[in-house]
Formats: sequence, structure tokens, C-alpha cells
Amino acid sequence: MTGGIILHHYGTSPFSEKVRAAFGIKDLAWHSVTIPPAMPKPDLLPLTGGYRKTPVMQIGADIFCDTQVILRELERRQPAPTFFPGLARGLAEGTAFWADHQLFGAAVAVAFGLMGEHMPDSFLEDRSKFSGRPLDRSKFKPQAAVMTGPLRAHLGWIEEALGDGRSFLYGDAPSLADLAVYHCVWFVRDRAKSDALADYTALNAWADRMKGFGHGEKIEMTSAAALEIAKTNEPAPAIGGVVANALGLKAGSLVSVTPDDTGRDATIGELVALDAQQVTIRRESAETGSLHVHFPRAGFILVPAKL
Repeated sequence: MTGGIILHHYGTSPFSEKVRAAFGIKDLAWHSVTIPPAMPKPDLLPLTGGYRKTPVMQIGADIFCDTQVILRELERRQPAPTFFPGLARGLAEGTAFWADHQLFGAAVAVAFGLMGEHMPDSFLEDRSKFSGRPLDRSKFKPQAAVMTGPLRAHLGWIEEALGDGRSFLYGDAPSLADLAVYHCVWFVRDRAKSDALADYTALNAWADRMKGFGHGEKIEMTSAAALEIAKTNEPAPAIGGVVANALGLKAGSLVSVTPDDTGRDATIGELVALDAQQVTIRRESAETGSLHVHFPRAGFILVPAKL
């Protein structure tokens, strides 16, 4: 198996649920590699070169980091049904970025208020390092109480939009925007079992419709098998070249790519492709051979590498 979809994820990850729901919408078969929710992640980092967030998608020797590029690649490979029906193109990407950052932050605070007392100390220590600030279990419930208002404000816009009877955010079919909002609602409603949104009837009916798509066809795979696939394949030829850019980067430049919010671990490699939405770098290691690692531009910092 060389060209199949492999998702490195774990079951309780909200961003993984976003991709799993995308598989359901497109009715895709995919291979599931379960990774630890906290560091260390010894079989993931050889693929990403340092990026530690969840999920990561692998297709052969191509590695896709962040749900922006994961969903973009799924759309490219299987355009129908599209993630951009009707008015959704362009607008859906912007809505998704709001949901992935502003809405998600409020959702995490509310969910942690309910789940925090059950979280292992090791997990909280890991997330403290991940977020760059100490997480105090005793503050979770007060913070959840504070953030319930902003969460309801954000999702009140969605409740109002859906109140006109539409099935999904941009009409009769689900879009990228629906996936991005859904994973936040799923984290609060389905994972944390919060009743903070119980009175949002249109939102809950929509969330049930999203849940009904399922997760496609899931096939279990070991991390060792995924690493072997990476090692025995070559990356697909990069699409496009390196566009003119303010940094003066050229194909072959050694660059560093780092998330701009949390999990700020850099991936360093040789620049292969660059455009307004995506950057691709080449890495090599004894464990994986040559890889192309793909990142979005929005939400990531691309600079010349300093070794």
C-alpha cells in the first residue's frame, strides 16, 4: 500500500475528529495509526521533523501537518462531494480559521472545566509545555465559567445562521466551515458532555447531522508499518514552484517552519514549493528516507533556518 491515506491521531483529539468527519463526508477509506496524546511521540516526529500537533496525515512519503493542508489535500484528491459548495469557497476557509482559533480556545476552556479533574498529571505537564503557560487544575472550573459566555456568543452566531432552516452553514451541503465549527462543538458536547449548548436547538440538530456522516472506512495500522511505507516510497512531485516572496527564499533554501500559537517546535528542511497558502519542505533521515512535509502559510512562521 503506497498511496493510501494514513491518519496519525488519537480518539479524543478534537482536531482529529474534524478530519475523521471529513472522511465520512467524502466516504473515504483510511488507515488509522494511534499516537500518544502527549509526548514523547517516537514514531511521529521522524515523519514531521519536530511538529508535534495532532493529527498528521501521511500518503506514502508525503506528510501533511495541520488540518488546513490535510483537508485541502483530501479535496484535491477527491473533489466530490466538495468541501466548498456554493458560496463556501473562500468564505469557508476564513470561517474555519476563526473556528480553529477563537472558537476552539473557548471550547477548550469549557471542556477542560469538566474533564480536568480526570486528566493525568503527565498530560497536564505536557500541555503546559505545549501551550507555553502553566496549567493549574484548580483553575479549570472557574475558567470554564468565565469562558462559557464567549463560547455561547461565538456559537450564538451559528445558531442564528442555522435558524433560517438551512441544513449546513453555507446551504444544503456541508463545507470546510461546518467541519471546523463541528469539531469544537463535538469537543464540548460529545466529548466533555457539557450542557452549555443544550438550548441551541438549531446548532444541536446541525451537529447531529454532521455526526451522522460517520468516519468513513477505518483500517487499523501500526506506526511501524507507516514508517516503513514512508521509507520505501518517494515523495510525489511538488505542485508548483517557489513564488516570489519577501524573504527572498528560493527552491533549495534551508528553512524553518513553526506554528505561531502552541506546540512551537520547528521543522527544518529544504524548500521545495511555496505559494500563498502552502509551503513544502524536503527532509531526510535514516528512519524515513526522503520526505516532503507540507504546512499551511496561515498560522505558521516560515523563515530561513539557522543551524
